Amino acid sequence: MNILLFVMLGLFVFTMFRRNKKTKEQAATLQSQFAPGVEVMTSFGLFGRIVEIDDDENKVLLELSPGNTATVHRQAVTKIVEPVVVDEEPAVVPDDASSLTIEKTDGSAPVIEAPVNGAPVNGTPVNETPDETLRRLNDEGKKGS
Repeated sequence: MNILLFVMLGLFVFTMFRRNKKTKEQAATLQSQFAPGVEVMTSFGLFGRIVEIDDDENKVLLELSPGNTATVHRQAVTKIVEPVVVDEEPAVVPDDASSLTIEKTDGSAPVIEAPVNGAPVNGTPVNETPDETLRRLNDEGKKGS
């Protein structure tokens, strides 16, 4: 039983040192990629572009926005931000409300599309006439007072 405890303790210590070594290697790799002009994020969520690196004092000068800079400790910079490339074409937005109506081939007036389940659109019954709409809205106003 005692041997099993020592083996488990040894495995625990081994994994702890191994994880620490991997973390140090990742930090060293990240630090080696720092150069002026690289977009980065700090450990406290501040985004900026590296302007200058002071290796003697372990400081990094970040440009947060044009004309605004901040000096942070080199270890506070934890992530290099990769630019997002969008390959999709932008969605076409019509200038008029034609996409909201159904074109009928029989020459009658277009009707506002109803949901698939036939429920009212924004609380309005689908086949309501303008007079019915006015009556319903007036009745709702009287109930709220």
